[in-house]
Amino acid sequence: MWKCTQGFALASRRPLLCITTFPIHQLPSRSKKTIPSSVHLGYPPMQQRGQCSKSREISYFDAGFWISKLSWKRASVNTFRCLVGCTMGDFSALWTLQAYCPTLGVGAAMAISMASGLTSSMLLETVLLRLGKDQLTWRQAATTAAGMSLVSMLAMESVQNVVDYHLTGGMVNLQDPGFWAAAGISITAGFFAALPYNYARLRKYGKACH
Repeated sequence: MWKCTQGFALASRRPLLCITTFPIHQLPSRSKKTIPSSVHLGYPPMQQRGQCSKSREISYFDAGFWISKLSWKRASVNTFRCLVGCTMGDFSALWTLQAYCPTLGVGAAMAISMASGLTSSMLLETVLLRLGKDQLTWRQAATTAAGMSLVSMLAMESVQNVVDYHLTGGMVNLQDPGFWAAAGISITAGFFAALPYNYARLRKYGKACH
């Protein structure tokens, strides 16, 4: 006869322990290769070796990929920080070149302003990483800032300059309200040009541009 006794649960979330016992004279012979199930904890049986399912890597085309509010919020903050740094260097360089090198071509001025925007963005991020909540050393902060996504910054700078050139011809006129309106449009365009890439990179790989 088989006799089954139930013990008490070790914790409220654990299943009851069921131990199978039997009289000594009815113990199975050691010569037999069958092993009775003596202890059952209520968990599903382990999968056979080689049958473990691998976690599917999240895809850009998944239905839920683009609906993470937390990722959109963090990506927006990262993109805004990048936008501030890029815009400061970009417009400062354009104004300086226009004031002191008026004969310089528009193409060259745009290229220099883009390089200035990338540099100012990295410098700003270095300062924020050093003096902000991260409290990195200057060397660590500079290394981290240099490792930011250049794709994101180049996309932002390119769209900003294309829109600005289309609206103002690349001219900086601080007294003209039209210049500020065009600047607002170009800055907004640059922000939304980089935002989806920053979101996708953060959502899929857990990496931010900052």
